[in-house]
Amino acid sequence: MIELVSKSYIARFDLTTIFERIAPLHVDLGCGEGSFLCELAERHPEKNFLGIERFASRVAKTSRKAARTDNVRVLHAEASYALRYLLPERSVETFYLLFPDPWPKRRHHRRRIFTPEFLSSVHAALDDSGAIQIATDHGDYFAYIQRVAEQSTDFATTEMNGQFPASTFEKRFQRRGVPIYRLTLRKVSPVT
Repeated sequence: MIELVSKSYIARFDLTTIFERIAPLHVDLGCGEGSFLCELAERHPEKNFLGIERFASRVAKTSRKAARTDNVRVLHAEASYALRYLLPERSVETFYLLFPDPWPKRRHHRRRIFTPEFLSSVHAALDDSGAIQIATDHGDYFAYIQRVAEQSTDFATTEMNGQFPASTFEKRFQRRGVPIYRLTLRKVSPVT
């Protein structure tokens, strides 16, 4: 089965059971209709991929696309909730946060996914050398993301490594000539 249904709303996932193998996990937070997720999974059959999406229609589209691959699962849930309650600690190699809703009006900023609490949940779920790849077309939101990241001692900014497929939103913005802002944050493990 491609689409995940959690047995409990607060129990951490058993990833070996879900994927029926042990492999590095990559998670697309807000996977949309799944083009980016499925293309990346086809490029890297040695890794497991989880798409998290809150809209049921997008989950259905992603599930249809993912049916041709063995290494993709899709979860219908809010990304921040799944991060906080469902993903096991130190289980994720890479997160992708691509073109999150910028909620540009000041009164809506509290709805933005990228917050210090979100970043803390990402840190807990990442393995010791894990990273989160971020892309947005919204300059003000990007500046906010950078400020939040700079205030965290849990991450270091690094160069984005590897070539990734363009998401549906990225293709749309590229056609319009809209600048794309990118940031990669690598988890800093505490020195013991």
